[in-house]
Amino acid sequence: MQLIINDISGINKAAGQFIAEIGDEKVFAFYGAMGAGKTTFIKAVCEELGVLETIASPTFAIVNEYRDSKGNSIYHFDFYRINKLEEVFDFGYEDYFYSGNLCFIEWPELVEPLLPDNVVKVYITEADNGKRTLTVNPVKRITI
Repeated sequence: MQLIINDISGINKAAGQFIAEIGDEKVFAFYGAMGAGKTTFIKAVCEELGVLETIASPTFAIVNEYRDSKGNSIYHFDFYRINKLEEVFDFGYEDYFYSGNLCFIEWPELVEPLLPDNVVKVYITEADNGKRTLTVNPVKRITI
């Protein structure tokens, strides 16, 4: 799947399309440069899933937990500040990754060896004009 978001006004529509396409997958690793829109897109996905809490980057907390409209947990990780894998072991990452709940992971490259085999990799790239492209394999192009 490939979603093209022309501007910020289309992000919730793109998030809805993303949800419609993900099927039963649960663990998503979001790759992209600083400022590419990883947190913003995850926030939009959570909003579309009915999360009412404040959705923010867990940069300092490492993980935030939200509840969707059905009461299911959604885990949002930000591993940007991880210095060594032992830190991830210390908070029990396996309990989250293998919980059967949605997990959205920012900066997954810092914990690659710990990602589940079935992780879905989402690549976000930004064009000079502000357009964002989200690529999830297999590629099917959707422009929002």
